[in-house]
Amino acid sequence: MANTYTQLYFHIVFAVKGRKNHISKSWEDELYKYITGIITNKNQKLMIINGVANHIHLLIGTKPNCNLSDLVRDVKANSSKWINEKNFVKGKFEWQTGFGAFTVSQSGIVNVINYIKKQEEHHKIKSFKEEYIDFLNAYEIKYRNEYLFDDE
Repeated sequence: MANTYTQLYFHIVFAVKGRKNHISKSWEDELYKYITGIITNKNQKLMIINGVANHIHLLIGTKPNCNLSDLVRDVKANSSKWINEKNFVKGKFEWQTGFGAFTVSQSGIVNVINYIKKQEEHHKIKSFKEEYIDFLNAYEIKYRNEYLFDDE
């Protein structure tokens, strides 16, 4: 739309079902490239992607016509299908239901990029569950523990 100017950034986090350590170092770069392609093909901008064996973080710049839930659904559905077609894990690979999405201001982008870059270092100190709950609390998002994680 003419004369529409926006800067919409989202820090998105989602986990492997059951928070299993299924994402292997041997193929994570391929996964990140595949996810980058999905987001690019949806005409959105992936600024950084990184994670650890049980979850990933993305910083995405979106256009105002982007439905974030649809975008994340497509990323998760297509990447899990790709992982299964490549037989990267024994059994069926699945992402956990849902995701976290947190808005990022222009002034906060560098901090979020640095945070996402340092995931391995960060998770030597803090578990994914602790990290995720910290995000929810920092953004004052109300949640119910029984719906927070799909434990198996």
